[in-house]
Amino acid sequence: MEIDRVNAVSDDWLALRRALWPETTEAGHRADMAAMVADPARYAVFFSRDDRGVVGFAEASLRTDYVNGCLQSPVVFLEGIFVAPQARRRGVAAALIEAVGDWARGKGVRELASDALIDNLDSHAMHRAVGFSETDRVVYFRKEI
Repeated sequence: MEIDRVNAVSDDWLALRRALWPETTEAGHRADMAAMVADPARYAVFFSRDDRGVVGFAEASLRTDYVNGCLQSPVVFLEGIFVAPQARRRGVAAALIEAVGDWARGKGVRELASDALIDNLDSHAMHRAVGFSETDRVVYFRKEI
């Protein structure tokens, strides 16, 4: 398995993002990817490759706003992580998160944060398996005015 930092928008990245966030349009994904590539000081994206090609990705950002459960600022936030079903349970997510952690440490950051939907138990288990601790459970509300 290889972990590489992404420095260009690609169809592999798009396919993995669409698998993770199917509700987002292709144009929306491409705009987000272009913004990340254009600002490598704030964003880092990593691919995991094996003999079949790209099998996973992780996107991270440097956040200076308050991040729930964190004690410091700035924080590196794991914005998204996805491993193709056929590559799961082989250490891919752990390797991707280690790459994100290396990037964070290189920026002098000491906390890595993430989130998951409250009903995404697979994501909760993955986060715990790679060393995250749960800090909060939140339900967001909205009202049109």
